[in-house]
Amino acid sequence: MSVLSGKNILLGVTAGIAAYKTAHLVRLFVKAGAQVKVVMTPASKDFVTSLTLSTLSKNPVYSTFFDKGDEENEEWNSHVDLGLWANYMVVAPATANTLSKMANGVCDNLLLATYLSAKCKVYFAPAMDLDMYQHPATKQSIQKLQSFGNVFIPPSSGELASGLVGEGRMEEPENIISFIENDILNSLPLLNKKVLITAGPTYEAIDPVRFIGNHSSGKMGFELAKAAANLGAEVYLITGPSNEKISHSLIHRIDVVSADEMYSEVHKIYSKVDVAILSAAVSDYKPKYTAQNKIKKSEDTFTIELVKTQDILASLGKIKEKQFLVGFALETDNEIKNALTKLKNKNLDLIVLNSLQDKGAGFKEDTNKVAIIDKVEKISEFGLKSKAEVATDIFNEILNKIYA
Repeated sequence: MSVLSGKNILLGVTAGIAAYKTAHLVRLFVKAGAQVKVVMTPASKDFVTSLTLSTLSKNPVYSTFFDKGDEENEEWNSHVDLGLWANYMVVAPATANTLSKMANGVCDNLLLATYLSAKCKVYFAPAMDLDMYQHPATKQSIQKLQSFGNVFIPPSSGELASGLVGEGRMEEPENIISFIENDILNSLPLLNKKVLITAGPTYEAIDPVRFIGNHSSGKMGFELAKAAANLGAEVYLITGPSNEKISHSLIHRIDVVSADEMYSEVHKIYSKVDVAILSAAVSDYKPKYTAQNKIKKSEDTFTIELVKTQDILASLGKIKEKQFLVGFALETDNEIKNALTKLKNKNLDLIVLNSLQDKGAGFKEDTNKVAIIDKVEKISEFGLKSKAEVATDIFNEILNKIYA
């Protein structure tokens, strides 16, 4: 799976003959799993139609600040919203004219206004004739854009529209995709790191039909796995029974049922990981004996003798070497005190606390509200957020500790 999968790509198209290549570029972004929106300069429509790019991207194409319908239904195209939507912006082809305007803050069309509003990384792929590309003014524009943090995708050499041969051809779409993918991968903070994550509940069998379990859905652990993979890590996701789905080339899913199975799988992997986050809701107890056949309902009362399961988190804390170890604490009372005790007794680097007293937090919810506590008892509290956003907050805390 491409690192672009699930990302929002904003493609800026300017008025150069290489604009014809953008149809193929859009197709490749979509094939990589990205969501694509296109912003065109008005003059670029002389080289490629908005209908073509709209059809291929499956999104409207934007070129003006408002779409003229009838007088009562003119629709505003917000450059701010487009800039905030994008994970990455790509200007291809980037003509000498547009490069100069970008470098000097000129804002006379929707594409340039969107560029100036964008909060994401911006890539630009120049396309122009040989002499234009070699001109000191163009070189200065490119250098200035790079000094702003924009990423330059160098043009290739070959026959140009003028008939001259030399530098100035916009790089081929396949190479643009590869360039962006490699640049993203090389900038990811967890590239070449291994992360272990546990998720979901465990089920402890009473007989072949019944079990002891809990209401964990696994959503938090799965979001953590996605966040880790998006940061470049190779992820081992060990999950109890869960209906959650996940698909990512960097995520290895390992399904287990019981606490003993999870313990075994975690210990097989733990020695080779850099970060371990145990977010699974592991059963604290299991039946001492499991009936081989279904237990019949014959008595008014029924007693099951329970024994403790192995404490996976504590066992990892005892053998911890280079690993950064994170645990979860779901509490209903004395939250901070209980979390601090767990943090210390289990030799953790961080503990993520959430309380069932907080509305919107806990099992089966799409949201969570957490506090993150470190080894020096610094408490960082966060408001109610989606579990995807909580996963990002957790990894931000981890990265701040690892790279402090």
